[in-house]
Amino acid sequence: MARIRAFENAAEILSQGGVSAYNKTADGSAKVRGPLHLSTGQEAVPAGVCAHLTPADYLTSTHRGHGHTLAKGADLGRTMSELYGKATGFNGGKGGSMHIADFSVGMLGANGVVAAGLPIAVGAAHAQKLQGRPDITVCFFGDGAINRGPFLEALNWACVHQLPVLFVCEDNRWSATTASGPMVAGPGAAARAASLGLQSVQVDGNDVMAVFQQAGELVQQIRAGGGPRLLHAHTYRVKGHVSVDLAAYRDPAELEAALKTDPMRRAREAFVAAGGNAEQLDRLQAEAEAEVAQSMRDADAAPWPDPAAAYTDIQTTGEGQWF
Repeated sequence: MARIRAFENAAEILSQGGVSAYNKTADGSAKVRGPLHLSTGQEAVPAGVCAHLTPADYLTSTHRGHGHTLAKGADLGRTMSELYGKATGFNGGKGGSMHIADFSVGMLGANGVVAAGLPIAVGAAHAQKLQGRPDITVCFFGDGAINRGPFLEALNWACVHQLPVLFVCEDNRWSATTASGPMVAGPGAAARAASLGLQSVQVDGNDVMAVFQQAGELVQQIRAGGGPRLLHAHTYRVKGHVSVDLAAYRDPAELEAALKTDPMRRAREAFVAAGGNAEQLDRLQAEAEAEVAQSMRDADAAPWPDPAAAYTDIQTTGEGQWF
């Protein structure tokens, strides 16, 4: 959680432009270009879930995927370089924030299309079953995704074929700039899953130990051949939809109340209450911030992609064959 928070804090500043300790550009332009969707305040969900996964397990993510990527074990330095658009990034600088992927740790990719990761996850899980593998797939998606067609299609297919997939609804209460509550009919993701016969559990997504416990039970059931499961994690998006969105549409009192349930704060309080030394957590935080700072220096020094790379990793459209 400390690494994700430190990464997101740095990425936010890097994407906003201006001259600062993080972003010393002479002209004030941003070092990280394009839309940047932060997961600040949601760290307990990927941390608690991914603690049960191995590199052989698959994971699909969303447009808000930095936390999932890091929790799955992807290299933080290469993640930062991808945000910078540098050649040393996971996708050679081509993917940026919304399309990071690292197949070496089973991270099949973030996705800029809401709900698009759901059918990809189901396809991956179906392949695992056909190949007789013991691994599973985890699919992260937001509360806004449950109102789109791929949600129903993916859950139905997973149930019909009893696939080894854990669906994780990261319910942060906001769909872009619209509150999700008035736009979601019925009780939400868990109830919709139950209507298909898919076992689901709701959890406080800002309590990392609760997430860890519930996710662990579901992962164990899936690995034992129990078929798909859904974890509905209730959390909160403390930042705007993108890093430059001030979220002026949100009631300040709502944000103030949400900040009191911050997962980092709650984990710290629980750790100290259990007899832990707060200085140990301070060291972990300092180490995470130092790692992120080094990743920025490395990204600064990394080369830009060769222009010729623009003509690789592309799909042919059959040019010259249509006329």
